[in-house]
Amino acid sequence: MSTLFSLIKRDKYLLLMFSPIFLYYVIFMYVPMPGMLLAFRNFMPGQGMFSGEWVGLRWFDQFVNSIYFWRLLRNTFLLAFLPLLFGFSIPILLAVCIVEIKNQAFKRFAQTVTYLPHFISTVVVAGMIINFLSPTDGIVNTLIAKLGMEKVNFMMDAGWFRTIFTSSDIWQSFGFSSIIYIAAIMGIDPEMYDSGKIDGVNKFQELWHLTLPSIKPTIVILLLLSLGGIMSVGFEKVYLLYNGATYETADVLSTYVYRMGIEGQNYGFATAVGLFNSIITFVLVFAANTMTRRLTKMSLW
Repeated sequence: MSTLFSLIKRDKYLLLMFSPIFLYYVIFMYVPMPGMLLAFRNFMPGQGMFSGEWVGLRWFDQFVNSIYFWRLLRNTFLLAFLPLLFGFSIPILLAVCIVEIKNQAFKRFAQTVTYLPHFISTVVVAGMIINFLSPTDGIVNTLIAKLGMEKVNFMMDAGWFRTIFTSSDIWQSFGFSSIIYIAAIMGIDPEMYDSGKIDGVNKFQELWHLTLPSIKPTIVILLLLSLGGIMSVGFEKVYLLYNGATYETADVLSTYVYRMGIEGQNYGFATAVGLFNSIITFVLVFAANTMTRRLTKMSLW
């Protein structure tokens, strides 16, 4: 105990900085866990959380056999996987480019411009997208009309939703995601680069044989963390952008849970859908961790 107290005294400021994150996860992630029982009960508001008839797997069976099951599963996976597929490498390339910039003033400017979208509210980003793509006075349709083509009502076309969501998600996150890669690259021993220059390697060879292998552990860890959230598509952005006309490609598990739980007041069914989503996410993370451990000898655990 004396050792523990001495460590706490030594790291008190670090623990103080960590405490808000710790409290956030305790209050919003662990305390609500007993609510999972609602997925197995016919919960009725006003009768207590643990009241209601025990229905077992009824809500899970109802969801799996519903006409929306495969559509929700497909949309959730695609809207999470497409930004990962097309956007995962962009922060790495951006980090390499920023590290190579010699002009410090331009370097700071480039970092600020690329980081800024991350700090813009999701509501503001959704409003910008809707305004830019407006079929009447949006800048995109104005340019389309100037080119002599017919205007497109992007927000009412289900075929455009995934493209809009994926491109805006990459734009909003790639700059901030590059910070970790920049830190990893800056941690590489400069003598290794000096040795490469003596051996006559060019910039591409330096990137491929030195920079990327050196930050490989960072890339693997961040990839695993990204896979952990592959079934947790941001509810706010989808909810703000989708509508009845785009349900076919936009409706995901989180928005379905909201409609069934908050709007439909079917709390047991909504909890079952949310728990199903969490189970799928856990299986994906476990499988990805096992695969990367076997292929690269690196993993989260």
